[in-house]
Amino acid sequence: MILNKRVAVVLPAYNAAKTLGRTCAEIPQDIVDDVILTDDASSDGTTALAAQLGLHVVEHDSNRGYGGNQKTCYAAALARGADIVVMLHPDYQYSPKLVTAMASMVASGEYDLVMGSRILGHGALAGGMPRYKYVANRALTAFQNAMLGYKLSEYHTGYRAWSRKVLERLPLLSCSDNFIFDNQIIAQTLHFGFRIGEISCPTHYHPEASSIGLADSVVYGAGVIETSIAYRLHRWGLRQADFLADDSRRRLGAGAEETLPA
Repeated sequence: MILNKRVAVVLPAYNAAKTLGRTCAEIPQDIVDDVILTDDASSDGTTALAAQLGLHVVEHDSNRGYGGNQKTCYAAALARGADIVVMLHPDYQYSPKLVTAMASMVASGEYDLVMGSRILGHGALAGGMPRYKYVANRALTAFQNAMLGYKLSEYHTGYRAWSRKVLERLPLLSCSDNFIFDNQIIAQTLHFGFRIGEISCPTHYHPEASSIGLADSVVYGAGVIETSIAYRLHRWGLRQADFLADDSRRRLGAGAEETLPA
């Protein structure tokens, strides 16, 4: 716990058996109350290893996609009483040692979402980020800052700490089940008036780290542009964006367990 707030770490996993143990070994057990792994129909024994490590495991019987996996992660964390939820990829691309710092920023009440930025400082390229991804990250982030009216160093990190009130308030079930979920949830966070902070985070690109290829990166980039434009048009009142609609039926909320796999 931090400041009497229960902290959960959620691990959206797909074929993460090679890196899961190393990731879990560095999660700070002194402040983390719960570690939840959602397995998205892996074929490499991820679920069995997670159980051996003593994690709470939620298993999908079919692949639901990266966004679908996160929805289950957050629903499980809320159902198990988390006040702060830190999403950490189990592929050891991000340092688990920063969980304490990120959760503390949320616990302080100053921020509702804290993101671990690979761009602040010089960690991205030094950590092995491909140069084309770095350039695309910088270009897309500049475009998003202009469209969303905010100023972040990057929108594309997979390392995030959330307050419970954000996850209960946002219509997360309106977001995509694929990779663009990450951008839609940030757009929702800003649209509904929550505060976002950042912390510098080193990154480690290695052969076992999950990473989308060039073709999927192009599709993702197009989705980012579409999401940003949809946000701006919605804010101007020119066109309704479904994922920004204030629909209580699309929230995880107190009935979060209802979205979990049977």
